[in-house]
Amino acid sequence: MVRKFDAVILGAGAAGMMCAIRAGQRGKRVLVLDHARAPGEKIRISGGGRCNFTNIHTTGTSYISANPHFAKSALARYTPNDFVQLVERHGVPWHEKTLGQLFCDNSAKDIVNLLLAEMRDANGQLELQQEVLSVEKAPGGYRVATSGGLVEASALVVATGGKSIPKMGATGFAYRIAEQFGLNVVETRPGLVPLTLDAQLLERLAPLSGISVPAEVRHGRTAFREALLFTHRGLSGPAILQISSYWREGDEILLRIAPDRNLFEELKSARKINGRQAPQTVLAEILPRRLAQHVLEKAGLAATVQMAECPDRVLEAIASAAQSWRMKPAGSEGYRTAEVTLGGVDTKDLDSRTMAAKAVPGLYFIGECVDVTGWLGGYNFQWAWASGHVCGDAL
Repeated sequence: MVRKFDAVILGAGAAGMMCAIRAGQRGKRVLVLDHARAPGEKIRISGGGRCNFTNIHTTGTSYISANPHFAKSALARYTPNDFVQLVERHGVPWHEKTLGQLFCDNSAKDIVNLLLAEMRDANGQLELQQEVLSVEKAPGGYRVATSGGLVEASALVVATGGKSIPKMGATGFAYRIAEQFGLNVVETRPGLVPLTLDAQLLERLAPLSGISVPAEVRHGRTAFREALLFTHRGLSGPAILQISSYWREGDEILLRIAPDRNLFEELKSARKINGRQAPQTVLAEILPRRLAQHVLEKAGLAATVQMAECPDRVLEAIASAAQSWRMKPAGSEGYRTAEVTLGGVDTKDLDSRTMAAKAVPGLYFIGECVDVTGWLGGYNFQWAWASGHVCGDAL
């Protein structure tokens, strides 16, 4: 027996559930299929378990894509404020952290439960632990063969995400469906991911593992000011995750530790006040002690030197060692720890107002599987809500 629906949505993540909600509100019979045991698994683990569900500063410029204008239509039609209103309607307590990031006060499960409640109210049908065996065109739409049987619908929405965090079941399924129906896929790679260092550099930086400092991390013209974390594998922290989406293997990045401070002027002032101090003593009042020591070694300064013995050029060398620190990462930690997948279904093949495939009637792609990747801090969830909502509006 073949069950029939107006739309079948593959993927019960943020975008898929939002699409089902909006389509159901418009009276469409919708079925959401997912191979996982529970819906919204990436929502559940996000934001340290509190879900950074949107960012109030969301604009089209906060996204990376071969077509940087593509996301603007959906983002303008479903805004962060629209989702905040939904959160408040369900009585979910939330707070703003830094840089416009909004988090649940209690648990990310509040967002999952909110979406499930909205989906139930809209009569959306959810079926979990369903393996999709095949997808093909059928008279008037699409036929999907699953481990639970056959379903047909006039519209098929692919919302299965990207390749990031494979231990949670992430695969390249969406890209295979896109290629099956003749859509192009922009090269995919891990995004918002820690960067690794070669063995030699890692050995030199080993004493810094676990240290977190404010930093500006730059790649070309792109720079982010957030925390930088030294790890036993290399570099992490928000500033590194952000720049990783722009970095390519073989490229250098520029680290500027304590970017809001003028280290050269502070060192000069300390020399004037007490020339008998050691530079490490002065620098350790500004930077973590182990990092201060490393910076001085990097600047080639002996431990026994006093501030009075340091001319301006030496103080400039110390400041430069901390605030003009060039480094060439060896690679990234890959999809295993990447928060998102860069690249994806080519936006040239999609309608930005509806997320429909231009040349394949009734086929839609939404969320992370599309070549639209947001910055760290709630931007990717906002893209999921917006792309899912405008798609649901079009079904």
